[in-house]
Amino acid sequence: MSMRIAILEKVHPVLAEKLVAAGHDVEALYMASEQELGKVLGDVQGVVVRSRKLDADLLGKAGALRFVARAGSGLENIDVAFCRKQGIRVFNSPEGNRDGVGETCVMLLLGLMKALVRANGQVHAGLWLREENRGTDLRGKSVGIIGYGQMGSAFAEKLRGFGVRILAYDKYRSGFERAGIKEASLEQVLRSSDVISLHLPLNSETHHYVDRDFFLRLGKPVWFLNTSRGAVVHTAALLDAIDHGRVIAAGLDVLEFEREDLSGIDPTQEPATQQRLFGHPRVLLTPHVAGVTHEGHQGMARILAQKILDAFPNGA
Repeated sequence: MSMRIAILEKVHPVLAEKLVAAGHDVEALYMASEQELGKVLGDVQGVVVRSRKLDADLLGKAGALRFVARAGSGLENIDVAFCRKQGIRVFNSPEGNRDGVGETCVMLLLGLMKALVRANGQVHAGLWLREENRGTDLRGKSVGIIGYGQMGSAFAEKLRGFGVRILAYDKYRSGFERAGIKEASLEQVLRSSDVISLHLPLNSETHHYVDRDFFLRLGKPVWFLNTSRGAVVHTAALLDAIDHGRVIAAGLDVLEFEREDLSGIDPTQEPATQQRLFGHPRVLLTPHVAGVTHEGHQGMARILAQKILDAFPNGA
């Protein structure tokens, strides 16, 4: 028995290829409006998205729905509680782009510690300032990782060979301590880390998880990284922490002011804080691209297809 599966956003074609090869009917509905989707989803058994929002209202119109799948890591754009209540399976594929995220964390951290962006700009401008760009070595530092799932553990893997001590905290996981990685409490991470990297999902519990109190609890100045979700960090509090010396510098791949569809920045959200952020010399910014790699694009689709087929090999 085949299933009718609607793909609502462009993903790597390997996803559709694998589902079709298994006997499922796959339909691309990239351009469909919310109103149009409400009319066509009634007999769909599966839905695949990337960043498109699937709220209870839209999901409720898909009466035959058996699964929702996101080609990506977080699930904040899907009403997971509604799905759970209705017995709808929910899949995502953080394994697919974990290498990209882990490598980007290393890039951001080294870029900050070695003043890479500033030095590059100065040389392009004809300046040759060596002493002014004296860097800091990563070796011997303590790196605190908050959230030790796919992305946090990927960063830890990429740090092998740098001679660092890793302190990892995860509220919902335990038993992952091994050579070079210490399973720590949040207070230990905040008190002892030279570097703090966030790898948290965005939900009601983690919104503004990093706030003024978070920075006041730090034991020493840190390099700060966020490649998870922008709203996990209260941006104004982070900028204050930098200006007050609690944070040495910050590398952010995600911003609090991103639009829900990840198409850019919403200029209406705290414009004064945005202006302060974009003009800050000790903040390194990238446009939510940590996991956006050619390999990750295919990997997320391939892994997602396998998860769907493991649960629904022939629609049974």
